[in-house]
Amino acid sequence: MELQELEIIKELNIEQAPEGEVSRYWLEIVKDGMGLPIKIPVIIAKGNTKGKVIGLTAAVHGNELNGISVIQRIYNEIDLTTLKGAIVGIPIVNVPSFLRKKRRFLDGVDINHIMPGRERGTVSQVYAWRVVNRIIRHFDYLVDLHTASNGRINSYYVRADMSDEVVRKMALLQNAQIIVHNPPNDGTLRGAAADLDIPAITMEVGNPNLFQKGFIRDGLTGIHNLLSYLGITDSEQEDLSDETVICKKSYWVYTDTGGLLTVHAQVAQVIQKGELIASLRNVFGDTVREYYAPEDGIVIGKSVSPVNQAGGRILHLGIIKNG
Repeated sequence: MELQELEIIKELNIEQAPEGEVSRYWLEIVKDGMGLPIKIPVIIAKGNTKGKVIGLTAAVHGNELNGISVIQRIYNEIDLTTLKGAIVGIPIVNVPSFLRKKRRFLDGVDINHIMPGRERGTVSQVYAWRVVNRIIRHFDYLVDLHTASNGRINSYYVRADMSDEVVRKMALLQNAQIIVHNPPNDGTLRGAAADLDIPAITMEVGNPNLFQKGFIRDGLTGIHNLLSYLGITDSEQEDLSDETVICKKSYWVYTDTGGLLTVHAQVAQVIQKGELIASLRNVFGDTVREYYAPEDGIVIGKSVSPVNQAGGRILHLGIIKNG
């Protein structure tokens, strides 16, 4: 089907989507400086039987690509004849940044820090508000797919409010390497969904600017598990992994001076307090700093960019929940 032939809509209307089919739409979200519409791609798989609506979103940051492929492939793997409810995929949320291959929005703002935006606000606030109010509020559940930022790499991990039993189950079903307990009061899309009483998790699926088959496959498996658990599909669930590490909190460790950084700790490595995690050399090659783990934990993600100014990130440390 030619892209220009797709129906253009102004707001998500799942009721109008045909049953037993996968439908594609352009959703007009804002207009650009020439008055031309900026359109978000929407995919709806709707069953012949009523049920829950799950939303899958990706590319809230324009350089995070693995989630796009996860969403695309889900629609090739579901059985429409047994589907109950609907699966709504938004493979690219942040269209202007995706086209520019940039993380941030046109005005330099990270829109995943300002959700749910404002109806009458800045360029980024209006875009965020319309995403939440024209799309997200129509979901019963949300899985928001992300990757690491530029110059960093991630484990396959989930951020979730583990004090909420539904969200906890959604997180565990992903069979991720790591789950970080993270209450959703952080200006994210996940947080905006939670404010609408929509159970939501954030999945961190690999690294930026790439399609990575292994991470995409892991993301697919987790979403299939969730679809089956929610009764949306009849697919078989994989057993929950007993190797998933649950962290009660996490934080970044930073440098205190500039230089060329080498992070010795590996992603998903369990480290002990006092263990050497990184070294910093000056431009002449002399070691000027060594950094040690401030406490026991697990490496969720780390910097891979050698050029590091004072205050640069070293690694994302998860503090493992006892038991």
